[in-house]
Amino acid sequence: MDPRQYPDQWGRFGQFGGKYAPEVLMPALEELESHYLKLKDDPGFQAELTGYLQDFVGRPSPLYFAERMTKQCGGAKIYLKREDLNHTGAHKINNSLGQVLVARRMGKRRIIAETGAGQHGVATATAAAKFDMECVVYMGRVDMERQAPNVQRMEMLGATVVPVESGSRTLKDAINEAIRDWVTNIQGTHYVFGSVLGPHPYPRIVRDFQKLIGEETETQMLAKEGRLPDVMVACVGGGSNAMGLFWNFLTKPSVRLVGVEAGGEGIASGKHAARFEGGTLGVLHGAKSYILQTADGQIAETHSISAGLDYPSVGPEHALYRDQGRIEFTHATDEDALRAFHELCRLEGIIPALESSHAIAHAMRLAPTLGPDKIMVVNLSGRGDKDLATVMGAAAAAKTPGKQAGK
Repeated sequence: MDPRQYPDQWGRFGQFGGKYAPEVLMPALEELESHYLKLKDDPGFQAELTGYLQDFVGRPSPLYFAERMTKQCGGAKIYLKREDLNHTGAHKINNSLGQVLVARRMGKRRIIAETGAGQHGVATATAAAKFDMECVVYMGRVDMERQAPNVQRMEMLGATVVPVESGSRTLKDAINEAIRDWVTNIQGTHYVFGSVLGPHPYPRIVRDFQKLIGEETETQMLAKEGRLPDVMVACVGGGSNAMGLFWNFLTKPSVRLVGVEAGGEGIASGKHAARFEGGTLGVLHGAKSYILQTADGQIAETHSISAGLDYPSVGPEHALYRDQGRIEFTHATDEDALRAFHELCRLEGIIPALESSHAIAHAMRLAPTLGPDKIMVVNLSGRGDKDLATVMGAAAAAKTPGKQAGK
């Protein structure tokens, strides 16, 4: 029996997900679902998408044996799925390109998006530029400051980057503003949601555009090792890179799947974004899932040194598979991620995104507990050029009396 879940007629994965959206958005969501369900089985659309993924994005991304890191950690062989080598530097382009092609088939000429780490914003701006579409990206002011290179890239690609000053001025608030824009400009506008979040049909659409990560990984692993991996590890903010890696392996019970959330300054500090560590059921941005919230239902402020993991909810499919016990979740702190960032740079000559560094941190903990006959795959979801200022700032703070790295 296939354990993978498809949303029911109400867009729910078990008790999670759904379509909690303003009435004015319902026709747009239904229009999107109708077009998408036709296009996903359309040979012409799929051929067009595959062509751009190969020739524009650069897929398939390599599966790389991290020999020096494996030796340093001891234990399991560590492979890295190199999504950082995609055009625009992360996995986000897989989904942005797919959704922009859908929007073009729907006759939509204006594209809006939200972004935290900036990689989804860059990817969406890139796809919009490719197809001569107007693009507006909402980004929290805090994230704009810590991800300034990506702001510059979006603007260079012709996108308008709108600073969001409300709330915590991070990803949650950027999504709020993007939804307000969509409600106001629903005719002719398509909202490119960036993760396996939001109202139905977005969690399914984004997962479908990302699942090629795991499909490629299986083919590559069989070619390199002649068998499946034992463990797969990915960071989880909204969860698109993780679901992309895991989806193809959900049917293979021998493969252990591990998602790594942002532990921030530690769970006890309350300054983190680990939804499965104290989160409760609630609805945010159109979907029911685990949410970090107060006792009276107010969304709690989160913290992570990585802008892409700094979000109070998690994709509904992740919540389902976690409750079923198929995907296990853990967390890595800011300090853990910074240490892993520097280790990967030094050992493999690869500068990882701080989001991906959380997955690397857990892999470094887990590998020594496994035998040398075991194989681990880590999704290196993005490159770290965008994070150099944050990393250097954390290093400087650590050298200053009374300061702590990651603050």
